[in-house]
Amino acid sequence: MVLGYLLARRGVRTIVLEAQDDFERDFRGDTVHPSTLEAFADLGLVDELLALDHARLERMTVRSGGRSTVLADFGRLGGRFPWVALIPQAALLDFLAEKASALPSFELRLGARVHELVEDDGRVVGVRHRDGAGEREIRADLVVGADGRASRVRKLGFPEPIAGSPPMDVYWFALPRRDDEPASAVTGFRIEPGRLLVVLTRPREWQVGYVLLKGDARALRKAGLVAFQESIARLLPELADRVSLLDDWSKLSFLSVASSRMERWHRPGALLIGDAAHVMSPVGGVGLSYAIQDAIATSNLLGEPLAQGELTDEQLAAVQRRRELPTRFIQFFQRFVQARLVSRALDDRPFTLPWPLRLVTSLPLLDRIPAGLVGYGLRPERPSV
Repeated sequence: MVLGYLLARRGVRTIVLEAQDDFERDFRGDTVHPSTLEAFADLGLVDELLALDHARLERMTVRSGGRSTVLADFGRLGGRFPWVALIPQAALLDFLAEKASALPSFELRLGARVHELVEDDGRVVGVRHRDGAGEREIRADLVVGADGRASRVRKLGFPEPIAGSPPMDVYWFALPRRDDEPASAVTGFRIEPGRLLVVLTRPREWQVGYVLLKGDARALRKAGLVAFQESIARLLPELADRVSLLDDWSKLSFLSVASSRMERWHRPGALLIGDAAHVMSPVGGVGLSYAIQDAIATSNLLGEPLAQGELTDEQLAAVQRRRELPTRFIQFFQRFVQARLVSRALDDRPFTLPWPLRLVTSLPLLDRIPAGLVGYGLRPERPSV
């Protein structure tokens, strides 16, 4: 949606295909980071965006054994947006669709499922998709797979990605949030031996991730909902009066955590960006941010060639060259956190914060590093139009 909007601003005829009939479903990527907010400010959209119902995350903490440590204080970064906005992704997509649809070069087709790439002598020249009107074919100078970790475009036209092996999975669920409950009082990591919770805020609810080791989901379900509720209440006593609402497993969403990267993001006539090119772990909540960064870089690098009808394979390769280092760097950071914090937290021994994190979070100047990595990443992109 971001790429479609940016290209349409340049006058490039752009069609966005969305497999579902609307955006009204429960996404997990609600975190709109400072880098994204600055990009929306460049586009003149940020004030309207922040008029949407949202919450703000100013810092992330880890609480264990009665102690609390600030892992990332976004206020230390300064700037116009020293916080992360938490905007339900369905609302963000509706907002973008409204802005993009006002541009004559943009078209959004809902309920349109791609089932085939159209190729000519090894070059992708379009797609075939099915919608309520039947099968349709679109010819295009460029097909962009921006369709997430289970990318259909990737499966149809690219080799398998190089897979990592994150040590955990997550059960996600929501609990009601009262008006008198400030975000800072609850958000962050909660750890006790063998248990780890991640708590984020939405405008009217708490979004909670119950992190467990790979392969432990079956044992968790076998122990039953009552044991699960009791575990949540011990880790999150502030919300203990609400855990009884988790009275059916259907109220929880299981996320099998994955991490991978494509060795090559492009081929003649086609490009992968976002999770289609590099599946992110949920560590840091940066997946949405990096997907948007990819979209901005793609528009900056390819907008003019597309407008002139002179797109080359070398220009497609330039997108990967621009975005691969920041992506691989943040995936390295995620692996570090998974190995040093998540795996240690899920050990049955008493938890202590790893010494590199203790050092970074306790020394002036260094304590800006975690917030900077999460809030901006390496070499954040700014739109050129």
